[in-house]
Amino acid sequence: MKILITGICGFVGSETALQLREHSAAEDLQIVGIDNLSRNGSWRNRERLAARDMAVVHGDIRQATDLDAVGAVDWVIDAAANPSVLAGVDGRSSSRQLIDYNLLGTVNLLEYCKQHKCGFVLLSTGRVYSIPPLAALSVTPHKDAFCPDKGALPVGLTGQGISEQFSTTAPVSLYGATKLSSEQLALEYGLTFDFPVWINRCGVMAGAGQFGKADQGIFAFWLHSWKEQRSLRYIGFGGHGHQVRDCLHPRDLVPLLLKQCAEGNGDRSPVVNVSGGVKSAMSLAQLSHWCADRWGERDVAADTTPRPFDLPWVVLDSALAAEQWGWEPATSVQQVLTEIATFAESQSDWIGFSK
Repeated sequence: MKILITGICGFVGSETALQLREHSAAEDLQIVGIDNLSRNGSWRNRERLAARDMAVVHGDIRQATDLDAVGAVDWVIDAAANPSVLAGVDGRSSSRQLIDYNLLGTVNLLEYCKQHKCGFVLLSTGRVYSIPPLAALSVTPHKDAFCPDKGALPVGLTGQGISEQFSTTAPVSLYGATKLSSEQLALEYGLTFDFPVWINRCGVMAGAGQFGKADQGIFAFWLHSWKEQRSLRYIGFGGHGHQVRDCLHPRDLVPLLLKQCAEGNGDRSPVVNVSGGVKSAMSLAQLSHWCADRWGERDVAADTTPRPFDLPWVVLDSALAAEQWGWEPATSVQQVLTEIATFAESQSDWIGFSK
């Protein structure tokens, strides 16, 4: 089986590729990747991939002709995206750039799958879920972290998190809209042109070696910033840092991806949440306590100004993935944080190098 991984020199793409290699005999699985190498630190991951005999095409999925250099494959795993919920509205990237990369890039990949009759796996996001009911969620601080009040939870949300039944009605942010549109197009292409499609809505990805930008992973960003004595702020929600996210190491995706690529078309739901769930969920204040225990206390500034699209509690419920695929995360949040911290201690300026 030959698999193309897009964005292979990013954190998620490279970790997925390396773990796929670990889980499969080299003679049974061929991995090729494509990446535009636009992010600082991409060369580091390219070297790691090359050491495991994985070819990387220097190309851009926004250019359909760049995919011609890859040739035919059996499956595409799409890990390429601008991952920021503020993309297109924060002045750092334009709305057109976001749509070109996250949506039109997907169109090019789907046309590629149509041409080669190969399967498609989209790594999507929990940020496809509707913002207003999540922003209005009634929460109470407990042990420095928000907890949903169980009295009046919206449809699709339980104490275990946001399920696939939760609303995806706009607004979901421009970023969320590009991913949700990509999901819908992928399903339509698969049905129309008869190739398998699986969509995995991921929680916050986190792990050692993740690039040092908040929008690419708040867990790694917070730990690296703390260790490097960089300024940190609790933004919004009273400036207490009670907002909560779950986390998932990308290597935990690999058993699911292998099952999906072996399945082809089937009767399972094509869309599932994959995340660390409530067991991995932490607030920024709790992350600070963890950092203080490892590296010592420090001040974190408070900025009570609300920021667009920020939500008090975003935790995904992966019960459907467990039911249909027997999947559950294998890496605990404590293991993820320890691996990030150990890596941070081996670096002098990871934030500056990789941002």
